[in-house]
Order: sequence, then structure tokens, then C-alpha cells
Amino acid sequence: MEKNKYEERVDNLIQHFWKYGYMTLSRKFGTYLPEPNSVGKYDVDAIGKQKKKYAIGIILKEEELDDPKVYSKLEFLSTRETKYSHKRVTLFVGVPRQFLAKAKTIISNLSENAQKNIKLVPIPEQRIN
Repeated sequence: MEKNKYEERVDNLIQHFWKYGYMTLSRKFGTYLPEPNSVGKYDVDAIGKQKKKYAIGIILKEEELDDPKVYSKLEFLSTRETKYSHKRVTLFVGVPRQFLAKAKTIISNLSENAQKNIKLVPIPEQRIN
């Protein structure tokens, strides 16, 4: 049941990619697309592209928001650049709606460059009856 919930969160993140005009290159739980490679030592949930701009998508769970390692993870992923053109890669961070305030507080404690590059995505919690 937890996997279904996580899969729905990834689907919501992909919908936000599309909303901002990004084409999905790889994603977790994809039928036709491959799973994304790790970025550094961190697993990512989706990778997208819009013309020459790239985006990374991750989903943060409640226990990750309480972990102090989340600061280094967000700092690392939000300061990535493309290999040859050195363009900044946007980081979409999916967070369940009830933890949005906590995620904003965490992001406000990051460097200014990291803050500019992060887009918070509120993920609605869907009840499974």
C-alpha cells in the first residue's frame, strides 16, 4: 500500500513537470520510461527537459523532513549544472500538503543560490478506502 501511495506522488510530480512545460525523460514507476540514475549519492524520482533546460524531481517523505541530512541533499541537488553548458538544473521538490510549511522552513535555511533553484510542489494526500 505504501508503494501505491508513493507511485501516486510521483505521478503528481510528473503532472507538475508537464504544467511547467517539461518533457519527462526518466521516472520511477514508469511503464515506458527508464528509471532515473542517481545524482551523486542521492536517488531522484524524475528527470525532465524543456528545450535546453533540465529539471530534477524528488519526493520528500515526513521522516526525511525530520532528518538533518535533508539540508545537504537539497543543497547538493539544487546546485547541479549541466555538464557542458553549465546551465542550472531546476529542482522540483514534492512534499505532502500538510508538511509544506516545514519544507519551506528547511529551504529558507539553505544558501541563496539553492533557494532560487528549488520549486516546491504540494502533493495532495489521497485517501485509499
